[in-house]
Amino acid sequence: MNTQFIFDIQTTTDFDNAALKIFKHQYQNNKVYQLFCNLLHKAVDDVSEISHIPFLPIQFFKSHAVLSSNKSVQETFSSSGTTGSITSKHMVTDVSVYEESYKKGFAHFYGNVEDYAVLALLPSYLERTGSSLIYMVDDLIKQSKNPNSGFYLHNLEELKNKLITLDESGQKVLLIGVSFALLDLVESHQFNLKNTIIMETGGMKGKRKEMIRNELHAILADGFGVNQIHSEYGMTELLAQGYSKGNGIFEPSPWMKILTRDTEDPLTIQQTGKTGGINVIDLANINSCSFIATQDLGKVYRNGSFEIIGRFDNSDIRGCNLMVL
Repeated sequence: MNTQFIFDIQTTTDFDNAALKIFKHQYQNNKVYQLFCNLLHKAVDDVSEISHIPFLPIQFFKSHAVLSSNKSVQETFSSSGTTGSITSKHMVTDVSVYEESYKKGFAHFYGNVEDYAVLALLPSYLERTGSSLIYMVDDLIKQSKNPNSGFYLHNLEELKNKLITLDESGQKVLLIGVSFALLDLVESHQFNLKNTIIMETGGMKGKRKEMIRNELHAILADGFGVNQIHSEYGMTELLAQGYSKGNGIFEPSPWMKILTRDTEDPLTIQQTGKTGGINVIDLANINSCSFIATQDLGKVYRNGSFEIIGRFDNSDIRGCNLMVL
């Protein structure tokens, strides 16, 4: 199936039509998803609007090959997981769709990546294989064409010096980091940054006690000397991202939509403004499954923006962007 129509979406009608088209394609070509829909007695003819589309529980990525394409797998992205836990595996048959998604998504929210020096402080992700976040950030570093862009592991002193030098020179900087590593940096150095975006990707990875978002962002904003902390919302099972430019309110990419489901009745989609389970429509997932019921709790606002509030109880901790309450 040609995928370009996904990235040409301009209106709500465009999105809805694309989602229904992809639903039909995935029902017909994804055996796991088709079986799930059939168990819910939902066939193609039963679905005339996106609220009727069944959302596949995200746990299926741990136990099944979730594929809507018969092409060979080019990349397999895996979640971090804890020692001994079963990790999610997202098999990607056309990695160019992911590349187009994150490049166009970044440009949509932040403009041309060549305007930035991209610094990455992602030690927990760098120390394992299969991270879709590392794949994305590594490519953004290359796309920036800036000789100062790059990854940092535990060399915080070198990062501090680079950050201060670039910021003082007037260079626009994006520092993207996992929460615990950003905290390590501001505990050892105080900054007063004027030209730098600080973007956290969430998660303490067992390195620190989990913190609520407001507390984390207040510490980071004070330590870096900035007004707002940005955030990225993504996960192994998604090829699209949402971004927050402050206050923990995320905007989805144009080919992504967030709905919430009733916590007592998971097949019921709620009205906007109510807290519920986060359901994601990610049209970039055209070759796997575009309709996913996550383990996140949150709310969606009338303009389509959304907030992550926490996780369902007893759900395993994975590498995605949220702070447990």
